[in-house]
Amino acid sequence: MLKNIVVGISGGVDSAVTALLLKKKGFNVVGVFMKNWDIINEKGICLAEQDYNDAKKVCEKLDIPLFQVNFVKEYWNNVFSTLLEKYQSGSTPNPDIICNKNIKFDHFINLAQTKFHADAVATGHYVRTSFGPYLENFKPHTNVLMLKALDPNKDQTFFLSQVSQRSLRYCMFPLGEYFKSDVKKIAREAGLIEIAEKKESMGICFVGKREFQHFISEYIENKDGDFVDLDNGKVVGRHQGIHHWTIGQRCRISGLTDPYFVFQKNLQTNIITVVKGTNHPALYTDLLMTKNPHWIAGEPPELTNSERIFICDFRFQHRKPLTVCNVFKTLNNHLIIQLSKPLRAITIGQYAVLYSGQLCLGSAEITYPGPSYFALGQDINVLENNIKKKLAHS
Repeated sequence: MLKNIVVGISGGVDSAVTALLLKKKGFNVVGVFMKNWDIINEKGICLAEQDYNDAKKVCEKLDIPLFQVNFVKEYWNNVFSTLLEKYQSGSTPNPDIICNKNIKFDHFINLAQTKFHADAVATGHYVRTSFGPYLENFKPHTNVLMLKALDPNKDQTFFLSQVSQRSLRYCMFPLGEYFKSDVKKIAREAGLIEIAEKKESMGICFVGKREFQHFISEYIENKDGDFVDLDNGKVVGRHQGIHHWTIGQRCRISGLTDPYFVFQKNLQTNIITVVKGTNHPALYTDLLMTKNPHWIAGEPPELTNSERIFICDFRFQHRKPLTVCNVFKTLNNHLIIQLSKPLRAITIGQYAVLYSGQLCLGSAEITYPGPSYFALGQDINVLENNIKKKLAHS
């Protein structure tokens, strides 16, 4: 019987209400604050200390113990170093997916079990599983399925798409059954008014309010290069390093009024190829490849039959609509994904997250996007008009 539950307390409303709901259910609840980053921000403030103080207020109000654990070394080795390597190689990683996989649902769970003798852990993520919000449907030797949250605007299955089956079997996600508005209401009614009104953190936690270009220059040496127009081959500006830019991002090039966007980055020449217009066909493709897919509850059986084809839904950005796709499995366990419509700025290093109805099936890192509609030799103006029409009706 489940009894001792360790809750990851972040100092925000979601983890606070998670702990509150568990306590009301009669569990022995212990709060644990994970310190993953200890470097002061651009204003000379350590945000981890501020969040820890809020976490203490929550636990004092709920009358539960709080412990702080230091994962700074693990975060640096298993998350941040990986990000730096990928930015240097020209790809664009997702720090939230990597952190959840390596820290929150690996090191944290191991520590909860060994140091705090937890029967299960709980977090404030908006996710549901087939075992229920409190593991009430737990069945030994049965794979747990990950399902979208009830609140479609807060669903976080995208960010948990690399979490292992072993970890999920010990996880509770009480908020998967709630809307965000309900969670804030519960917090206010419990007297956690300040926490309920606390502004949610957005973007990459360790960057703070600085522009990403300024932050990343502290860790990767700048290397000047040219912006080159894809259509005419002319140099249209200079940049300070390919690690500053990601595919599809707008470039504010000095002296130019026309909007340019990143199409391609070349590590050898240090050239960033750009295109004019956000809907330039060079930015669109309906095909991509991935490596080493992670299937949350096992590989779909369709991929093991003679045709090795599976139809499901795809997204590579958290808030973008799902797109129907055909998934082909290669003999070396890579995936080729054919999209039902072209998508903009599919980028190496990001994750292809796959769904079937309410189920999040898993994800795989994107290794190759393309060929672009421009590379297919189609007329630019015609394709731009077609893309605009498709986007207007999607």
